Amino acid sequence: MLFQSLDTKEKCVGIYQDGKLSYQPKYEELTKTWGYSSFLRDKPIEYASLYCNGKAIEEVCPESLKEDWGKISSRLRAFLISFREAKIDLDENCFFDLVPERFLMEFCEVKNQITEYVFDSHIKPKNYNFLYDLTQLVDDMSYTKLNTDLSVLRSDMAQFKVRQFIKKIKKVQPCVKYNIFGTKTGRLTTKKNSFPILTLDKDYRKILKPNNDWFVEFDYNAAELRTLLGLLEKEQPIGDLHDWNAKHVYQSSHTREEAKKRIFSWLYNPAHKDYLSSRAYDRDSVVQKYYNQGQVSTFFDRTIPADDHHALNYIIQSTCSDLILRQALKVNKLLAGTKTRIAFMIHDSIVLDMSTEEESRLNEILKTFADTCFGTFETNVKAGKNFGDMKRLWIHS
Repeated sequence: MLFQSLDTKEKCVGIYQDGKLSYQPKYEELTKTWGYSSFLRDKPIEYASLYCNGKAIEEVCPESLKEDWGKISSRLRAFLISFREAKIDLDENCFFDLVPERFLMEFCEVKNQITEYVFDSHIKPKNYNFLYDLTQLVDDMSYTKLNTDLSVLRSDMAQFKVRQFIKKIKKVQPCVKYNIFGTKTGRLTTKKNSFPILTLDKDYRKILKPNNDWFVEFDYNAAELRTLLGLLEKEQPIGDLHDWNAKHVYQSSHTREEAKKRIFSWLYNPAHKDYLSSRAYDRDSVVQKYYNQGQVSTFFDRTIPADDHHALNYIIQSTCSDLILRQALKVNKLLAGTKTRIAFMIHDSIVLDMSTEEESRLNEILKTFADTCFGTFETNVKAGKNFGDMKRLWIHS
């Protein structure tokens, strides 16, 4: 049965169903709704927001309901503004306790009609299950508070940029709130008022401390190039890929940094010709396989509008991003029931908030992250008592 959640938080259980509000829902009766809520974890429910790849509800609202949705949305915004002015924290309060029941029923009824329209007019994405699992993971992170210590910047307070940073951080919530639909390639972005983990200057990383005992970061070596090798169905070289390229692709005529610069200056520029690079990494065959008539269709069933110039870029970056997120989901499943958890993700890496009690599992975690559908990716591991002071760990998968 179609329904709508009255709040998204785990502690705020309430739904609108069949014209009524309920605070003790019978989950076995619930089948479809607009978006995910924490209290619905692991329930067999379909989400319309995933059917339309995270588009805002007003973007998919049918013409016949736009006027109704516009009016009820205006009332919602008025409530939210009043809460903000009254300094009411919606993370600490249930939304349905703060607004009239009549408003809730009217709002949810229109939302129900839009949700039904989406299910009737959209095809279920091929990567729906992945999007659903990722939604649950980032939702868990969004309600886990980071352990921030701004006092470590005290000695730098004379600097204007440090004072501005502290002022900014005090205004945002100490949680990472990811948007899984923030980019066309699938790379994560962060939502408004999220802790800015993806853009955090390295000089300020030391303010982050683990809630357990230490941070452990797993970071792929040359992730995008290894993804391209995977798409080409080639074996993954052992060790640093840029060193391997310098020796095997460029016949020992380059240093590691020269090889790295050369391969990337060629890779994403279709007009750039380079015989040695092309012989090792046949980018044209990848474009032919995954790009057709203005659209990229990736290995992981993501479709992206593209032109000739950007096609390879989207193929590799999207596939690489989805690969890393899928590996993060495997690690998250492995960590179920333990104190250790994924604290946050940054582009090509995941960072664990590690409990010393479970450090014996590091090899297993590394192996899980490194073993991909494209072969074993060389993975760098760092650890530290704060995120700004991470040292290399030499462990083997």
